[in-house]
Amino acid sequence: MSFCSRDRMLFPLPLRVACSLLAWLSLYTWFCRRYKHRNYEWSCRLVTLTHGILATCLSAYIGFIDGPWPLSHPGSPNTTLQVHGLCLSLGYFLFDLCWCVYFQTEGALMLAHHLVSILGITASLALGESAAEVNAVIFGSEITNPLLQARWFLKEMGCYHSFTGDVVDFFFVVLFTGVRIGVGAWLMYCELASPKPRWYIKLGGVIMYAVSWVFMVSICRFARRKSMKKYHAWRSRRSDELYLKTNGHLKNHLDAE
Repeated sequence: MSFCSRDRMLFPLPLRVACSLLAWLSLYTWFCRRYKHRNYEWSCRLVTLTHGILATCLSAYIGFIDGPWPLSHPGSPNTTLQVHGLCLSLGYFLFDLCWCVYFQTEGALMLAHHLVSILGITASLALGESAAEVNAVIFGSEITNPLLQARWFLKEMGCYHSFTGDVVDFFFVVLFTGVRIGVGAWLMYCELASPKPRWYIKLGGVIMYAVSWVFMVSICRFARRKSMKKYHAWRSRRSDELYLKTNGHLKNHLDAE
């Protein structure tokens, strides 16, 4: 009997997912006690930030080093490390979905994103295949998450309207556009062109990419508003400087007369 078979027998997938869910819930509880002077969303955002960092690092290692490469091997059998990564993220998405529904903090689009993620991961684990591309989707989805949470924490601490806030927003827009839209389109093409993945896995990928485009429209509107606001602020400062400079020369000229 292979190591993977023994591993599945000793640690069934539902048990792994339950342990992951319990771990995220325990972390949230600890954050709530540690930061009891803050609201519950602060603790939930810390859990989200933790998952974003862990999922990005783990999925990057799986995709770029451990393999198989998702663009050339969609629909391939799951590896042990891929299964561990998917169980880790599935437990988190279950926790966060329940939290969002209970506290009613997110709209329908984010809830749909979580539901599709849960269904996609569950299908891949149940089938024993397609974890390569599902893992790649997790990487693309989570790589911008730490920046999104950093933006929220900066707002909460009153530090968003600063150079740091501008840097966070810039890299968030660049990463979202380049990875989730650019690389995401390439991944979706490879997924649809391959005969190996099941049709519902392909459908899930299309839905996730469509959700990313809905987010992208909102991000473009935000970037345009912020850019125009920065431009008008610069114009206003420039006009004030020219006014003061002109008045200063005029005052010196009058004083000389």
